[in-house]
Amino acid sequence: MTELSIVIVNWNTRGMLLKCLESVYETIKGRNFDTWVVDNGSTDGSPGAVRERFSRVRLIENSENLGFARANNQALELIQSPYVVLLNSDTVLTPSALETIIDFMDRKEDTGICGPQLLNEDGTKQNSIASIPTLATELLNKSLLRRLSPGKYPGKELDIKEPMEVESIVGACMVVRKKAIESVGLLDEDFFFFLEETDWCKRMRDKGWKILHHPGSRVYHVQGGSARLTNVRARVEYWRSRYTFFRKHGGLAARVLLAAGLSVRLLANFIAALLQSAATLFTSARALERLRLYSTLMAWHLSGRPASWGLRD
Repeated sequence: MTELSIVIVNWNTRGMLLKCLESVYETIKGRNFDTWVVDNGSTDGSPGAVRERFSRVRLIENSENLGFARANNQALELIQSPYVVLLNSDTVLTPSALETIIDFMDRKEDTGICGPQLLNEDGTKQNSIASIPTLATELLNKSLLRRLSPGKYPGKELDIKEPMEVESIVGACMVVRKKAIESVGLLDEDFFFFLEETDWCKRMRDKGWKILHHPGSRVYHVQGGSARLTNVRARVEYWRSRYTFFRKHGGLAARVLLAAGLSVRLLANFIAALLQSAATLFTSARALERLRLYSTLMAWHLSGRPASWGLRD
């Protein structure tokens, strides 16, 4: 019987995907597992490279980018293993990373999702815990919130020694109990990219499942493999996901305040980027990139926040 199924969604991250798969087969010992790669219409030769290097991988090839949630769901609908790992293509497992979490979840049967400590390439800690979005988290500085109220907004600044119950985890690597999926359903495909895992964690907590962060499991995360390729379009998707989350889980007042607050912040950032670019006579690449980002977000808002401005293009 397959104890564990690993699902990796890929979009034009061939090199990182191959390193990720290498780490899967090098580090998982003593578990009967299978691996699924769902390719979202990559044009960099990813599917062929997977077939050539990792013949054991079950490959699902899409002709277009269907988004993170929908692509994962394609595999989740077919998997019967008691545990499923959603793993980003820009991650590298360390030895026993997954076994540590699964052994823990075997003992804690009320745990629906458990995630590891994510690491930068130099071994320093990344934020691995996420808070459920609120007006405070979306309109104020998240780093400041973590420092002022670490109990309510835990982050990488905390020295966490033992598994800790949290609101949500960062979805670069998450071990999910199949029974929990059956009780709440698949990922919500209204989220194309970003916050789909946060929505999943909230739905599981609402059903009584616990979400935990396990500091004893460690996974390297390059951060933003697919998103980094098209940073401006990825930011549009992030903003869209925030609105989607509040439309689904927030009341009318919260949605209005979110839109107003984000609009004010966006206008201020746009003006600041414009002034910075003008001050450098539009020769600073960094300033021009910021101006391009905020100009695109402004145009997207003024166009009614259409679906055709993001990674799905």
